[in-house]
Amino acid sequence: MIKRFIIALIFLVLVCGGIVGFNIFRDKAIKQYFANMPVPTTTVSSQTVEPITWSPSIEALGTVSASQGVDLTVESAGIVKEIRFAGNEQVKVGSVLVQLDDAVQQADLAAAKTQAGLDQTTLERASVLQKRGVGSDVTVDSARAASQASTSQVAKLQALLDQKQLRAPFSGTIGIRKVDIGQYVSPGTIVATLQDLETMYVDFSVPEQQLNLLRIGGPARFGLTGEDMPFTGKIIGIEPKIDPVSRLVKVRVEVSNPEGKLSPGQFVQARVLLPEENNVVALGQTAVVSSLYGDYVYVIRPADKDANGRQAAAGKSDAKPATNGAVSSAEAAEPAKPEALVARQVFVKTGRRSSGLVEILSGLQPGDKIVTAGQNRLSNGSPVAIDNTINPANPAQPEPAAK
Repeated sequence: MIKRFIIALIFLVLVCGGIVGFNIFRDKAIKQYFANMPVPTTTVSSQTVEPITWSPSIEALGTVSASQGVDLTVESAGIVKEIRFAGNEQVKVGSVLVQLDDAVQQADLAAAKTQAGLDQTTLERASVLQKRGVGSDVTVDSARAASQASTSQVAKLQALLDQKQLRAPFSGTIGIRKVDIGQYVSPGTIVATLQDLETMYVDFSVPEQQLNLLRIGGPARFGLTGEDMPFTGKIIGIEPKIDPVSRLVKVRVEVSNPEGKLSPGQFVQARVLLPEENNVVALGQTAVVSSLYGDYVYVIRPADKDANGRQAAAGKSDAKPATNGAVSSAEAAEPAKPEALVARQVFVKTGRRSSGLVEILSGLQPGDKIVTAGQNRLSNGSPVAIDNTINPANPAQPEPAAK
């Protein structure tokens, strides 16, 4: 019995020892495999850092309005008798747009004119009699006062009659009518909108820190998107007061709109163009990576150089012993291997951003080759290969694919 127990114990020890030994061997083999596994080369696109002509700008969101635009209303109450316009029709200044029923006013005006004519005749007779010495000055003065009152009454009734007509205050495009023939309208009823679409205003606001960059007459561009800005204009007004709540200042730009592509109330993106600057280091925004520690880029360096371009610490020498100047035919026939490249992380200080570019204030030098796409797969020192057949960076720096 004891002998069987000893044999079972020995067998159990051997089994447990084998399992433990196998696990230790497996873990060591896995570590060696991953330690010796080559790091895969990542294909990236690149851009060479070169000073460019920087065209700074101020981006904003604006609203379009007409240089002249009103909602037309009637001045007096009445029944709509005629509508003399159609929607989106071009009308001239002074043209009659709506005619209200004015029969009563016409009759009153005719009576007033008749009375004015009678009073004028009475005044002329009184003046003749006064010259003959028959009439008195009081009679002439009374006749003159009556004539002037009649003339004023005619002018008043003519003004009331004119209020029965709605005329265009300026030339422009009239909108959809909002009244119908036979409808009773009261003062203030909106008939239609009239807009002068030849010249438009774009109003937008900029931060107070950029106020000193603006000037009257400065150029600006506008469009529905930041990539397509076909409309150009110039600054005609800068609000002298800064909003104390938002800390923004309002700017107005005048834009020519001969084709009528802009409409009042439309939303547009505005870009105020500032004077160009030379020798500015700028990159496409895709090249700059933001992190909690700051902005950085990946600079492509030879594998034997560090992030600053200095020669890295020497490792094992790959030089072969000299052969008295003789080179074997196998070595001569062997093609030259491409230079090994790695991506080095370099922190940079960024400045202004405009048109997909970001200004680099420090951290890079002209001639540095930086990664513009593929950074999400990189870490400091990762081997890279350059392929610029598709480069999302700023197209100002296109480069052919590296061979």
